[in-house]
Amino acid sequence: MPDLNGSLSVSSPVRGTALPLETVPDPVFSQGMVGPGVAVHPEPGQEGGQEGTQEVTAPIDGTLVKLHPHAFVVMAPDQRRGVLVHLGIDTVKLKGEGFTLLLGEGAEVTAGTPVVRWSPGSVAARGLPAVVPVVALDAAPGDLGSVAEGGVDNGETLFTWA
Repeated sequence: MPDLNGSLSVSSPVRGTALPLETVPDPVFSQGMVGPGVAVHPEPGQEGGQEGTQEVTAPIDGTLVKLHPHAFVVMAPDQRRGVLVHLGIDTVKLKGEGFTLLLGEGAEVTAGTPVVRWSPGSVAARGLPAVVPVVALDAAPGDLGSVAEGGVDNGETLFTWA
């Protein structure tokens, strides 16, 4: 949600370990081709970690402008900033298997609203990375501040977007 100076707080859609986007094993994300952000690696052994299913939540208030089983985009109310949440790498190959959509495209959401249910472990068992890139679409790297590193809970701030 935007604060008084117009910066947008982007929260973690899953629980795990926040690492630089450069750690994602896909150049589209690691080289910042779609924008800067943070990679969240779901943790094995944690509730909602890789062994079980977990609900992936909206990182900001806004509108679900794109919704696929493996990825979604929430557009902020200012209609200038969109945040991409991508569940795993190359998971489009799964054709929706292992993902359950909880909302429809066009839905209005608040940060923390469940959007998709998935199992990071089932993605990993198919040989695909279960990392979750959270990207500020078309932003400049210098637009992000207060970037989280280390353990994050679902709903905890990942970064702010000026």
